[in-house]
Amino acid sequence: MIAIVDYGMGNLRSVQKGFEHAGVADAVVTSDPDLVRRADAVVLPGVGAFRDAAANLRASGMWDLVLERTAAGVPLLGICLGMQLLMDTSYEDGEWEGLGLVAGTCERLPAGVKVPHIGWNTVEQPRPSRLFAGIPDGAAFYFVHSYRVVPQDESCIIGRAEHGVAFAAALESGTVFGVQFHPEKSSEMGLRVLANFGAIARG
Repeated sequence: MIAIVDYGMGNLRSVQKGFEHAGVADAVVTSDPDLVRRADAVVLPGVGAFRDAAANLRASGMWDLVLERTAAGVPLLGICLGMQLLMDTSYEDGEWEGLGLVAGTCERLPAGVKVPHIGWNTVEQPRPSRLFAGIPDGAAFYFVHSYRVVPQDESCIIGRAEHGVAFAAALESGTVFGVQFHPEKSSEMGLRVLANFGAIARG
């Protein structure tokens, strides 16, 4: 079972439907700590402000639970804001602590670049990853964001895109994965990403 963490933010149902359309029937939206503890994998979606998301995660008790499950080696997928929450620190309207699962920061796209970045962009794959199994290099995915992650160790970057500047579109660090794009809105290739994460969960 894949637990899609409900912490009061994000397009939860559309992520669940994306998994269903990808043939992953056991993805459930939940705020139940017991379900998250029993899950084979965890998904952290998110839409909105980093500060509010971090506060909601803490208030719901899911902050510590996500860290607990990840420390136990359970696969985790962060989507959009969920990927940004994986970092040490975000500089979105201040300075905010992230989960610290991937060393690095979350920073605004640079001045002179149109934000938010909305639309389809190709994603180059600098190295192979289970998350992109069967997906051609340069496939397009759908993005909606104004901030980007900047990992300390660039070897964790498994996908790069460009919007005025090159940025990390996907990460893999141990059993922690993140995608800046919305796989649930990215047609066939996005569903393949979700199916691949389902395979990693069964792993």
